Amino acid sequence: MPRLILVRHGQSQWNLENRFTGWWDVDLTAKGEDEARAAGALLAAKDMLPTLAFTSFQTRAIKTLHLALEAAGRLWIPETKDWRLNERHYGGLTGLDKAETAAQHGDDQVKIWRRSFDTPPPVLEDGSKFDLKADPRYAGIAIPSTESLKDTIARVLPYYETAIVPALKAGETVLVAAHGNSLRALVKHLSGISDAEITALEIPTGQPIVYELDEDLAARERYYLSER
Repeated sequence: MPRLILVRHGQSQWNLENRFTGWWDVDLTAKGEDEARAAGALLAAKDMLPTLAFTSFQTRAIKTLHLALEAAGRLWIPETKDWRLNERHYGGLTGLDKAETAAQHGDDQVKIWRRSFDTPPPVLEDGSKFDLKADPRYAGIAIPSTESLKDTIARVLPYYETAIVPALKAGETVLVAAHGNSLRALVKHLSGISDAEITALEIPTGQPIVYELDEDLAARERYYLSER
């Protein structure tokens, strides 16, 4: 039966600093690198070895994938990078300290920006130091100025259907190393989680989530590999 493994990137520098990150490219911390290696070692220990991998255009996810695959002895497997697996774009919140933002705008407003299903944060202004229009990895891509979770799902799921589903149907064991919100999009779809309930779902860093799928790619089981 097909198997899909999801891993959120290890702790990033802005996770540590409690800043809104989104599409901005930040690196892993030493702890994040250790989390990625531990994820790969767990895959090997549980004989849950991927044959194909997907990740985003963002360093923290790419490094997590590579460190995990190296630890699992699978650095050689084919991998595909795509911007549609990027984190949700946090718009004008990008780079801001989460606690300071809550103090300025109020906890309720920040909770809406962070956790509502379809209310995006304020847009990122043109010319901001976090503007990515000159970043060569996004050449030819219509970079969003902000995204809600609903917007993120609208780009992640078509990519899942066109790129990842065929691999699963071909019998590959697929590893996706991505981000909290792009992975929430996949979990919402595969587990049939409602718009209201998905806002409360937290995906921890560096913890492989395994989906055992049937031949129609419906989820038979979802579990954290560390709990097996």
